[in-house]
Amino acid sequence: MDYLSLSRAARLAGVTRAELQARIRRGEIPTFEGAVAVNDLLRAYPSVSLANDEALERTTRIKALAHPRLYGGDDTTLPDPEVLVSRLQGLSASLAERVARLESAMALLDQIGEQVEELCRLPRDQLEESLLALRDWLRGERARLAAESNPDQRAQLIVKDAFLRLMAANVKLIPSGHDFFVEGNESILEASVRAGLTLNYGCSSGNCGSCKARVVSGETWRLREHDYVISEREKAMGYILTCSHTAVTDLVLEAAEANRVEDLPYQEIRASLRKLERLGSDLVALGIQTPRTQTLRFMAGQRAILTLESGESRELSIASCPCNGRSLWFYVRRQEDAFSQAVFGGLRPGQMVTVSGPRGDFVLRDEASEPAIFIAHGDGIAPIKSLIEHAVSIDHIEWFQLYWDTSYPEAHHQAQWGRALRDALDNFSFTPLVSGHVEDLIALIQADVSEPTVARFYVAGPAEPVRSTRAALLALGIEADRIATEETAT
Repeated sequence: MDYLSLSRAARLAGVTRAELQARIRRGEIPTFEGAVAVNDLLRAYPSVSLANDEALERTTRIKALAHPRLYGGDDTTLPDPEVLVSRLQGLSASLAERVARLESAMALLDQIGEQVEELCRLPRDQLEESLLALRDWLRGERARLAAESNPDQRAQLIVKDAFLRLMAANVKLIPSGHDFFVEGNESILEASVRAGLTLNYGCSSGNCGSCKARVVSGETWRLREHDYVISEREKAMGYILTCSHTAVTDLVLEAAEANRVEDLPYQEIRASLRKLERLGSDLVALGIQTPRTQTLRFMAGQRAILTLESGESRELSIASCPCNGRSLWFYVRRQEDAFSQAVFGGLRPGQMVTVSGPRGDFVLRDEASEPAIFIAHGDGIAPIKSLIEHAVSIDHIEWFQLYWDTSYPEAHHQAQWGRALRDALDNFSFTPLVSGHVEDLIALIQADVSEPTVARFYVAGPAEPVRSTRAALLALGIEADRIATEETAT
């Protein structure tokens, strides 16, 4: 029986992975070792075809607008010709193997049937009742398989799967079990970061060797030369640099991942201020780009210290997704300090900024697939935005909602971003508020969410509303370990 990874099964069915996982949790689709059988997928989605994934493609496009690719600039939709040829060869071998297995299975069934027929020609008093039952069972099973296997539907699924395998290879990581797709010309490392995973890496340009991993099965292609030397013994064992290789076929990769904030190194990076957007008279957004060889490794929801050339510094929440570690966004609220005077007084694009971090443990429980409710008070939208973009990248949470309560003059300055995600995703909702009263927020959550105790809550903002919100959630019966909080500056 053919099995598909959850990511590939979701793509073939034209649904999000979160939707597929929700149906698995409800017992509608069985799994075996984290994979879905082709027949079970067809039963769950009988209308699967080559043309049924328009909604998924639309979602993917809007998600891409919500947070750009890791390196950006290059068109990486199509693989290089060499990679495409290698994938074609691998696909041909895979299809030939499937046909051979199918023919062997059918021949075996026919042989068993013939042998049983021979036994059935003997006098009945010489036959055990179990042999007759076996014959009938074999006939019934063969008829059932023939009836369930719609040739046209199955053929469409195989063709669609073949096309997807040409365009993207699926990589499964061990021991974590995480998986993701490598598309176009991107490296394995780029694809993992885009998917919201935290593979180990350093320079991301082939110099340090921190991204070294072992290929357990599958074929890779070296995209670029690298200075780091892999020993002959390591090569024989299957080690590669994920920053310099792409996946030709589906891979199983043994690789180290950062699963806790303590696993991430503290970094200091000289970066460039690329954009300064005024969101209001007292609020600006800083877009900072790190060098290609020094991508900031952080987890969604964490903070970093920005130090200007003139020496002023402030610790700020990162308002962007780890899936694009070179492009960092921060929101700076005017305060009575030297940092505000420098930012609002004369800071210009092109100037250098030192980024130090990451810091903080307000991070997404990305192994948890339960519903998630994000609550931002005022400027708490910065870490919440990072968490939500990460949640979109990993496509693992069943459904999630954002409540943003703010009374600042510039109001909901990221409302367009929130609406874009709401329009793109069936499992996301966005509710802006201007109440300023925690009791109004809690009443709204109670009206919207039938079972709040099964959800996880992420609350960020100034200390007073965050603490009040946490107390109100505890009073609703939410367990303390299901509430994560981050207190930002007023």
